[in-house]
Amino acid sequence: MTDSSLSASPSSLKIYFRLLGYVRPYISLFLISIVGFLIFASTQPMLGYILKYFVDGLSNPEAALFPTVPYLRDLQLLQAVPLLIILIAAWQGLGSYLGNYFLAKVSLGLVHDLRVQLFNNLLVLPNRYFDKHNSGHLISRITFNVTMVTGAATDAIKVVIREGMTVIFLFASLLFMNWRLTLVMVAILPLIAVMVRTASKKFRKQSKKIQLAMGDVTHVASETIQGYRVVRSFGGEVYEEKRFFEASQGNTDKQLRMTRTGAIYTPLLQLVIYTAMAVLMFLVLYLRGDASAGDMVAYITLAGLLPKPIRQLSEVSSTIQKGVAGAESIFEQLDVAPEVDTGTVERDAVSGRLDVRHLSFTYPDTERQVLDDISFSVEPGQMVALVGRSGSGKSTLANLIPRFYHHDKGDILIDGVEVEQYKLLNLRKHIAQVTQHVTLFSDTVANNIAYGDLAGAPREDIEKAARDAYAMDFIAQLPEGLDTQVGENGVLLSGGQRQRLAIARALLKNAPLLILDEATSALDTESERHIQAALDQVMKGRTTLVIAHRLSTIEKADLILVMDQGRIVERGTHAELLAHNGYYARLNAMGLDAPAEDIA
Repeated sequence: MTDSSLSASPSSLKIYFRLLGYVRPYISLFLISIVGFLIFASTQPMLGYILKYFVDGLSNPEAALFPTVPYLRDLQLLQAVPLLIILIAAWQGLGSYLGNYFLAKVSLGLVHDLRVQLFNNLLVLPNRYFDKHNSGHLISRITFNVTMVTGAATDAIKVVIREGMTVIFLFASLLFMNWRLTLVMVAILPLIAVMVRTASKKFRKQSKKIQLAMGDVTHVASETIQGYRVVRSFGGEVYEEKRFFEASQGNTDKQLRMTRTGAIYTPLLQLVIYTAMAVLMFLVLYLRGDASAGDMVAYITLAGLLPKPIRQLSEVSSTIQKGVAGAESIFEQLDVAPEVDTGTVERDAVSGRLDVRHLSFTYPDTERQVLDDISFSVEPGQMVALVGRSGSGKSTLANLIPRFYHHDKGDILIDGVEVEQYKLLNLRKHIAQVTQHVTLFSDTVANNIAYGDLAGAPREDIEKAARDAYAMDFIAQLPEGLDTQVGENGVLLSGGQRQRLAIARALLKNAPLLILDEATSALDTESERHIQAALDQVMKGRTTLVIAHRLSTIEKADLILVMDQGRIVERGTHAELLAHNGYYARLNAMGLDAPAEDIA
């Protein structure tokens, strides 16, 4: 990443303050933690002052600590110094507990809120966002990047408040004790500030690269795990090993580069601070004046306590920059506009009449027109089949009806109302969709059928849907029937069994509009015959849009639309189209999924 791209990105401070905005619900706990750190910081100069009395007490242990205070004027240094050390330690312990515990509650709550918001945001992002971003980077954002934010939200705030207050209290005490000497010390601060600023920029730049590299590691791992059958079938082990090794090595190199920056930067800063201490000691000896030995020891001790909190404050820069880089990528996602939902129409039920008028569509950020002037009408209860070679726009058309993508040329009407005018959730309630790629969740068979809005459906309804989808025959043979766990994405079931569960899910939804996108492609002939019978039953009274390669699926269609390169080239019933002896007849003669170049 170049410096110009870094300067173009939002400022660290702006992102960090936005991150701290998530602290608002926990403000009372946050204030308690600040009080705790104030208590802790106040004990540092106290310990320095105790040394003054200890050194002075070496020559006169019987001297009174508070000679002018009633009741305490008899308290000698001999008893007072040890007693005060114990009281200061107890006071410091109380501050440490309040600060650390309550800030941890705040930061863990903040990270939880951020992680939940990030996940919930994924659920409403438009489809095109998932088309552009791979799952590995999205998962890495929820896990790794949020962990980076934890560091910035916990350790960094703790160090900034605790060590920052310590520096302020120590500095105030030094000014009070000897302001001339203290001002000499201040001369070194601009140099420290320049070093901190330079390192901060470097840390942020490197941290962004680390997060991207971590996303690559997650991406390669998740792809290999999900596609392990393909990897093993095609001997991809060596290739995947190499790919993962390179992704992991890239991440390791970037982490090492960041560690090296810190390893060089911290000793350099320490050298500057201790050089300032050396100058200070020379000046203390040279400008001692009439100060007692105790005063000088206390002053040197307090000055000696300064480098540690200053160093920790400088080191916190890398933690904050990691968190800022993590927060930046998180806010980048949170700032993406959710699915457009300007609809106002809500209907409890629709009859299922579908009208498509002069529909054209181009995918966002591309120039290729996928659909070109599509028009057709489907009466309630009718079945329409879309056929055509791969890439002719059939699935795109099916995806536009439930508004997975936004169309702006032409109209799609359900019961005379444009789909854009329906509220999204209400629109999708009226549509059941079964696709070629079945998604099952790592749950029971019953919960996979009764998923989402269907959760909590009566057991008998689930069983009926499974029976209608001809799934009960294999479900009955499973160890626990409907309560059997299907494994990740239904890995314990065959393709045909998973397809039947998806159809059972659609049947249970009982929506007036049914979209079957290659729904029977994974079924063997026997299963398909069962499914066909089930579909004949379930399509009664429902408007059904079928995208199919198999002839048997579409012979009974009321209307067949033959598509090529985004246009409808023929329309009619199976018999009419065969009699026409055109494009459909050629498709039919060679099998519906004939390769493009064979269809002249």
